[in-house]
Amino acid sequence: MAGLMAAGPFPAAMAAPAEQISSAAATPSDTARMAISFDAARERLARVSPSLSGAGHEVRASEEQAAALKALNRPVVSASASVIEYQKSLSVDLTGEKNAFANATSDYLDGLPGQFPPEFAGIVQQVTGRIEQALPGLLSLIPDTLDYRVRDTVFRPSVTAALPLYTGGAIPAVQRGAGATVALARAKEAGAQSLSQIQLVQAYFGQQLAQALLASAVETRDGFDRHLANARAMEREGVLPRAGVLQVQVARDAAQRAVERAALEEATASDTLARLLDAQPGVRPTTPLFVNARPIEPLDQFLASASEGHPQARAADAARDLAGAGEDLARSRFRPQAFAFGSYNFNRDNALPTDPDWIAGVGVRYTLLSNIDRQRSLNAARERRQAADDAARDARKTIAIETNRAYNLVETARRSFLSLDSSLAAANENLRVQEVAFREGEGTAAALIDARTALSLARTQRIAAAYEYVVALSALLAASNRGDSFPDYLARADRISAP
Repeated sequence: MAGLMAAGPFPAAMAAPAEQISSAAATPSDTARMAISFDAARERLARVSPSLSGAGHEVRASEEQAAALKALNRPVVSASASVIEYQKSLSVDLTGEKNAFANATSDYLDGLPGQFPPEFAGIVQQVTGRIEQALPGLLSLIPDTLDYRVRDTVFRPSVTAALPLYTGGAIPAVQRGAGATVALARAKEAGAQSLSQIQLVQAYFGQQLAQALLASAVETRDGFDRHLANARAMEREGVLPRAGVLQVQVARDAAQRAVERAALEEATASDTLARLLDAQPGVRPTTPLFVNARPIEPLDQFLASASEGHPQARAADAARDLAGAGEDLARSRFRPQAFAFGSYNFNRDNALPTDPDWIAGVGVRYTLLSNIDRQRSLNAARERRQAADDAARDARKTIAIETNRAYNLVETARRSFLSLDSSLAAANENLRVQEVAFREGEGTAAALIDARTALSLARTQRIAAAYEYVVALSALLAASNRGDSFPDYLARADRISAP
């Protein structure tokens, strides 16, 4: 009996004192809780969820990064200014130049008399002789070594530009990778939204499930209280033996333990939803558990939308594009690179002797030998791309399997819920009959206990079926990228509220 009453999706917790358990499903804090519909809860979760906020920041960061890389083909222009203090020392040996000058001068003077008329030859010879005599003295005034030292401070402002002309495909690969990163971040954001939708359905309707299970447990416990009072009265009248009273007592105690367990589970479920929605001291769901009487759309419609729109499929495609960009980048390392460059000095009058006024040119660079094995790097990138291709195909298989499973769970829960109506009616009638028979002394305590247990089980199964339906439906819609359509099923005319 206790095991049946404790069945449910929440873990058992330590028992609470029996006197703290109300005879009704509602708790005293219900009046302080904020009433909220499922649609309002969705809107609130979108505002307060840290995971959704973080995913949004990741998307915006990747978008900004991709936008920052769009201009890689444009020139890079930089301005710089520097103040340079320098000293330059030079030492020039003039011995050879002096000897060469002396020899050249002597040869010239020796041939000079022959260039004048004979009557002037004597005069010219006298002049050249004096010059030859004075020449060593004149040359001695020039040192054999000339030492030169200059020290100055130079201010050098300049503008430098570099323009990539050909990168071997590196720039397109980087930009493609940035775009794939954006797609991956958006897919993760969509996945976070789908997960938050499922978590909200589990928590929002899970609180109602826990409250319904608590109400059922309390009603069962109260029913056994009445049975126990009747049994004791019948014992006093000599109609019922002591063993029958003890049977009812054991069943009643088990029902009390189930109430205590259900109360703690309800408190846990309420706290979970309150923390999820950042709403203390708690919330009170106003949208009831439900099941749609008619079957949902055919499976093929869900499979069609799941194959392309599922966040996992989108993330796998983005990862494949990112791996392809990595392969292109690795391949670009085998190709040359061409670029144009230029520089302009704005302070020509105060510059180093070796500084040009301006320069411009075109360069080509090719790596002949690298310390990284480029072929193996390309092989690794190719393997990553092929792994990403396989992962994308596997993701779609997994999505199809999960979508089919969720679809079947939805239909199973729907049918179970509807079929339990007749079981619940039969269990109520059976309990009524057994109660009358027990009071009349014609029925046994065991039959009465079984009837009460069967009714409790039918109620529990019906509530659980409704919860399984909404959870499976949310999972199905998330798997098929139709999570936003969950409210549409809430608004359908064939909706049946539970319990």
